Amino acid sequence: MIAIVDTTPFYKRLAFILVSLSILGVLVYLAQGILKPLFFAILLSVLLLPVTNFLRRWKFNKVFSVLVTVILSSIVILAIAYFMSRQMFSFLDDFEKVQGRLDDMFNSLQQWVRHEFGITIARQDQYIQSTGERIDATKIVRGTFVSVTGILSYVIFLPTYTFLMLYYKDLIKKFLVAAFNISSEKNVREILSESRSVSHQYIVGLLIEMVIVFALNAIGFIILGIQYALFLALVGALLNLVPYVGMLTANIICMIITFVFSENIFDVVWVGVILAVVQIIDNNILMPRIVGSKVKINALVTLLGVITGGAIWGVAGMFLSIPALGVLKVIFDRVQGLKPYGIILGVESYLPAEKSPKE
Repeated sequence: MIAIVDTTPFYKRLAFILVSLSILGVLVYLAQGILKPLFFAILLSVLLLPVTNFLRRWKFNKVFSVLVTVILSSIVILAIAYFMSRQMFSFLDDFEKVQGRLDDMFNSLQQWVRHEFGITIARQDQYIQSTGERIDATKIVRGTFVSVTGILSYVIFLPTYTFLMLYYKDLIKKFLVAAFNISSEKNVREILSESRSVSHQYIVGLLIEMVIVFALNAIGFIILGIQYALFLALVGALLNLVPYVGMLTANIICMIITFVFSENIFDVVWVGVILAVVQIIDNNILMPRIVGSKVKINALVTLLGVITGGAIWGVAGMFLSIPALGVLKVIFDRVQGLKPYGIILGVESYLPAEKSPKE
């Protein structure tokens, strides 16, 4: 059997890859309204698959098993959303109580600008007023409509997609296996199995990690008597789902909120200290032990993936970037021509050891 060697120059292959990625990025951006609920449904279906399989082993009907699983998961998601909204509304209701403090802070800021930059308060007010007038009300209405429409699309399509994914999982698996050469059937099945394992372990670990981070934040804030302890703990835990960028954002937001609502400046410092300590515990204990070593993506690629996902799909893209990179690495490691890309995605400790010259 004669082996076929690819003699295409490297610059041509690189150009083809860059053009393909550019086209794919444009398509993904344009179709985000359809793809975002679909990808979240894929992750949710992977998470719920063991529950469906458990019900099937007890001889329940396939439709009944999938329907019960989706309904129970929807109830859990709605309960979490209700708790989050209660915390948010409680925070917003009390926000009006500190309006005077915000006015004092704004007046102090104006005095500082006048002293440092020589801009009179009247000119500052004029500039703020002209800036407010330039805000297009139609854009605000349009943005609000798009946000509400996006939420409704998740409410409608997420459970629907999840139900169909779980119901047609065998059909989808057969299609993916049949789409490739028959000689690659074993390899395709291994890729599907490992991809499902990576996604499942990552999502389950992330949920457990979020609960623990929320509990640690809440305990620290309650002990110190920080106002809105549960709300700030929830903000820190949710933003912690986004690697690197999320915790930094959580620190800034929580410290600003504490600064606005608290009369003691040391409360702001303690909030930053608690979040930093919890982040150290999370990075060195929780993440390695709970999430595990399945998603073996190095920090550089992770950060680039999070930034790229955020640029294309916003917060949803940041969250989806890590499991997507984990699945890509599984594919790259299993396909002969793509193994170099799997190496650049991985971490050095998982690379095969190089043989010494004597060997």
